[in-house]
Amino acid sequence: MPIFALQSPAGGFLDEDLEHFNKTFDDWCAQFESFEDAALVADSLEKRNRVEIIEITPLSYPKYFFPALQGTVHATRQVGNEIVCIVEPAMGAAFRLAVCDLRNRTVRLTQTRYKSALAVEGAFTHYGSL
Repeated sequence: MPIFALQSPAGGFLDEDLEHFNKTFDDWCAQFESFEDAALVADSLEKRNRVEIIEITPLSYPKYFFPALQGTVHATRQVGNEIVCIVEPAMGAAFRLAVCDLRNRTVRLTQTRYKSALAVEGAFTHYGSL
């Protein structure tokens, strides 16, 4: 399920025209099914030393794999076939746990709200035993 992308050292992702870098990883970024395919394109670029090949997974970029996931993701963890995220649904809103199912690509928010990312950390750490 992982895909590969080209990233600048500053953190942007190379877009599909292979000229500009996008701040966030989305459908408009250059994507490759294998590391070797990404390396071929990276080696053909004029400024190769300014591009890194990175692996994109549901754990590292959950918003790309789960479009229904809204808000700012602060941390992720995989528990079985689920990706559990600490999410701030909107700026200034209470933090929640988002549970993303890898099998059917659904997202559900837990009912409990937390005042800070630190407050949700305990539930996040112990999610598998709840």
